[in-house]
Amino acid sequence: MSSSGSFFIISVDEKECVDCGICEMVCSLYKERKVNPSRSRIRVRRLGSHTDLPLLCRQCTDAPCIEACPVDAVSRTQENVIAVDPDRCTGCGLCIEACPFDAIFLHPETDTACICDMCGQDPVCVRYCPTGCLSFVPYKDSHEKKRGSETVLYESLLKGAKR
Repeated sequence: MSSSGSFFIISVDEKECVDCGICEMVCSLYKERKVNPSRSRIRVRRLGSHTDLPLLCRQCTDAPCIEACPVDAVSRTQENVIAVDPDRCTGCGLCIEACPFDAIFLHPETDTACICDMCGQDPVCVRYCPTGCLSFVPYKDSHEKKRGSETVLYESLLKGAKR
């Protein structure tokens, strides 16, 4: 991955999330042509009583999902977006187990891994988020980069929710 931070990610400001579910609905409608949040590439998880965290591919710099795939179905595109090649995916689920953010799932009809693909660099979840909790920004300008890493953010939120 580019070390310059020139690639884009969907950055999450969990303090602004109100668990409205609009991101899940528009994602499933755009990707599946029906409103079905269980097939959305973004999912909102409640952490404790006051924190909601949208979960989606964080474009990890170390990308354990890519390393876990035995058939090279998970890789980076030219835009540095982690993507799944459905023609190569065997549905083994190793990428799902490797993902530290619970951001990958098996499609119930195709049995292939599904992951956020940033909607071709124009993410619908970002466009329709009413609170601005989601933004599509260069990694170097993201909340995740400012906090140190994606994993540090997620783990600190989980620890805080367990208190």
